[in-house]
Order: sequence, then structure tokens, then C-alpha cells
Amino acid sequence: MSRSEEIVVGLDVGTTKICTIIGEVNADGMVDVIGVGTASSRGLRRGVVINIDQTVASIRKAVSDAELMAGCQVESVFAGISGGHIKGINSHGVIAIKNKEVTTVEVARVIDAAKAVAIPLDREVIHILPQEFMVDTQDGIKEPVGMAGVRLEAKVHIITGAVSAAQNIVRCAHRSGLRVHDLVLQQMASAEAVLSPDERELGVALVDIGGGTTDVAVFAEGSIQHTCVIPVGGDQLTNDIAVGLRTPMAEAEKIKKRYGCALGSLVEKDETVAVPGVGGRAPRVVPRSMLADITEPRIEETLGLVYRELEKNNLLQTVASGMVLTGGSVAIQGICELAEQLFDMPVRLGYPIGISGLVDVVNSPVYATGVGLVLWGARNKSLDLGVSYNNGGMIDRVMGRMKQWFAEAF
Repeated sequence: MSRSEEIVVGLDVGTTKICTIIGEVNADGMVDVIGVGTASSRGLRRGVVINIDQTVASIRKAVSDAELMAGCQVESVFAGISGGHIKGINSHGVIAIKNKEVTTVEVARVIDAAKAVAIPLDREVIHILPQEFMVDTQDGIKEPVGMAGVRLEAKVHIITGAVSAAQNIVRCAHRSGLRVHDLVLQQMASAEAVLSPDERELGVALVDIGGGTTDVAVFAEGSIQHTCVIPVGGDQLTNDIAVGLRTPMAEAEKIKKRYGCALGSLVEKDETVAVPGVGGRAPRVVPRSMLADITEPRIEETLGLVYRELEKNNLLQTVASGMVLTGGSVAIQGICELAEQLFDMPVRLGYPIGISGLVDVVNSPVYATGVGLVLWGARNKSLDLGVSYNNGGMIDRVMGRMKQWFAEAF
């Protein structure tokens, strides 16, 4: 195997930053991180591309930095996708088993039956994730191939997104000289990097708080149960700090990361923060408790939206092992303690695990999605994904769906 075949690249296209992680699959199947590159993201809003040229420039810089560190050239990537347009639904399919034995053909047929749901023409299927199979009356089956029976059922989780949003990410990558091997939902990628098998089995809620969105994924019994994207993230908190303390956005971001606190009770009375002024005005010194008074309500509001999402879908009792917080906006003192108070369950921060190489460089929730994309790619690169995300592939798939729709309608 040539080195280019062993290389897997993750491209995390986020609202605040664009991150490229280059991994090399070693002989043991482990992933060695050999290159990391980041660039400020200026062409996205809430996970959706709004400026092609700016996004392309950021992707090129992030990829170039990672290539320089790794000493190799990147040709294809696994790209992350998020945004308020993402929707997840559960579906169910049933077929009769031929020859009374389940084969891979039957598994493919039952998944096709389960994904036969009405999807608008402006939406694209991103993932079809099997939850469990049932053979006759036996449920809870993960691998049905080889089992005897006459009836096969499947429960799947279908994730869809706006065709235009997916197409714009692919076009940005293509204009940067990259081929998109697959699009991966960002919280699914983060789950690859930060969740343990025990947590997935017992039940866990993954909450990935980025700059523009908060991505939620719930796992139980080893499979995905629910996904959603909440269009609120760390940028709203940065804006609150900039307005409340009358300081530039760039300085507000630095203050948030260094002095932000999600729980006012953890702040000492005599702690202060130096706040740069706007337009050349002299800096001011304010109590850190004043910053906490701004930070705590916004984080509580964001976590409250997650709570209502889980409550609405009757998932609070499903996440027995608790919650994992990850993403670029969770590195704030007291966020786990505040979440534990709101959800009444154990909460921890999610750091990338299951990798080697430049572990110290990527040992942060900021890199969870990027590392997860590499792990996802290492696990799925050899599979026939049935997807070709080249420059015209997305358009061809949309045209095919339109032809199918017209054939069914007329």
C-alpha cells in the first residue's frame, strides 16, 4: 500500500475556524495524527457557506499548513457538514427473507425499504444509519447476516440536509483543489473521537457547541437515536461580551476564552479583568463577576435549548451515562458544573481519544470534529460509499431524484 492510500484527511468546515487534520493509518489500524492546520473562517454563518471565495481561501490556508507539517500533499478529504438545515428522522422497513436465511442482499433490501420516505427535492440524504434489526420476533439484533427467519425488519436513522448547503461545501473544496470523498455530519464525526463504546451502549448525549451552531447526537444501545442542530453557538456569547463590556469582537473572544465563567458562584470577589476599549479608548478594569453575569445566562440559555430538545423527544431517561460536551466553545470554566445542575446528570468534556502521533497538539475539544472525521474516514475509506462528490456529482444526484419524482407523479 502506498503512503497516499494510508493517508486520511479530515476537513472541519466550521463557522469560526476551518481545521485540517491529516492522519496516517498504521499497520495496527490505529490512526497517527501527522499534520494539523487551522485558519480563521470568514465565509460561513451558522455552518452554512455564505462567501465562496473567503471560504476557499481559508480552506487553502488550513490545508497548506497541515501539508507542511505532515510533509505530504492532500488530494481528497472527508468534509464535515452542519447547519440549521440538517434534519434527522427515524424510519422503519420490513421485507420477506428469501430462502429463509438473511444475507447481505436482504440487509441492503430492508435498508432500502426503510429509507423509502418522502424527501423534498431540495434536500439530500447525508447518512442512513441502522439502529437495529429484527428477525421474526427477535429484536435488538445488530448483525443479522446468517440468521434464519422469514421476516426481516430494520430501524434506521436518516439524516438529510439542504442540497445547496452540501453542494457549496463540495464546490469550495473542489476550488481548493480537493476531492470530497464523503460528507459527514459533524456531531457524528465528533462522536467518533470523544465517545467510548460503553457510553454509546448505556446511553449518552453528545453536545458539540461550535461558533455558530450547537450540534446534538443521542446514542443508546450502541446506535444513534436522535440528531439535531440548534442554530445558537459561541459567537452569540462573544457578541454579548463585546456589547456588554464595550470592547471589540476580537478582544471579546480572547476575554471569553481566558476569563469566561459559566457559573458566577465560582468567581472570587476580588478577581478583575482588563478590558480593551473601542476606537483607541483607554482600557478599563472590571470585576470578573461582571463578565460572569453576561456569560452565565447565555450558556444557560443554550443548554436550556438542548434540554428542551431532549425532553420533547423523551430522551432524558435514555442518556443513562450522562452528557459529553465538546467543540470550540466549551473551554469555559464551570460549564460542566452548570450543565450538571440543569440536566441532573454527569457531564464531562470530550477530548479526542483513540489516536496516536501528535496527540498533544490535538488534545482539545476544539479538534474533536477534525479528529473524528479522520477516524470516520479510516473506518469507511475502503467501503463503497455509493457517492461521488466531485464537481458535478451532486447535481447529477439531484437531477436523478427529479426524474424519479416526475416518473412517479406522471
